[in-house]
Amino acid sequence: MDERARVLIVMGSDSDLPAMREAKEVLDQLGIPSRITVASAHRTPRRALDLAERALEEGISVIIAGAGASAHLAGVMAAHTILPVIGVPLEGSPLRGWDALLSTVQMPPGIPVATMGVGKSGARNAGILAAQILGLSDPSIQERLRRFRERLRRSVEEKAARVEASSGETDPGATSS
Repeated sequence: MDERARVLIVMGSDSDLPAMREAKEVLDQLGIPSRITVASAHRTPRRALDLAERALEEGISVIIAGAGASAHLAGVMAAHTILPVIGVPLEGSPLRGWDALLSTVQMPPGIPVATMGVGKSGARNAGILAAQILGLSDPSIQERLRRFRERLRRSVEEKAARVEASSGETDPGATSS
């Protein structure tokens, strides 16, 4: 497999790493090379712009950008590339991510950002969505995504069986003879 990063994960601050690491981990699980870095839309705007502008020529196919407060890292990245950008709003203010969610999701026409939920689960879903985008042109990624989904399904079924066994419940879909 080519180890050149296909997904660029950018966060506004290193304090965002616990959440954004989720995107990297799911991409690693799916065998998709990615790289992760920090660039602030407001404190290092030139760095954010350079990352966005160089991404395509460096072999990046999807950008995941996460930031808290009303920082608009995903929007800045999207404004400077034709690549798909997935925004991850993060909790970084007293508004607990609502400001980040609204500033990420409310983009002007012509500069879209696919916006995930707030925090770690949003970052994880961003990694999965990036894999799905890449899978459109790569059958091996599609197969890895199928196996990933199968593992999720089995995990839920195993948890359901444990809960039912410990509580004396039976499967409501099962028929008795």
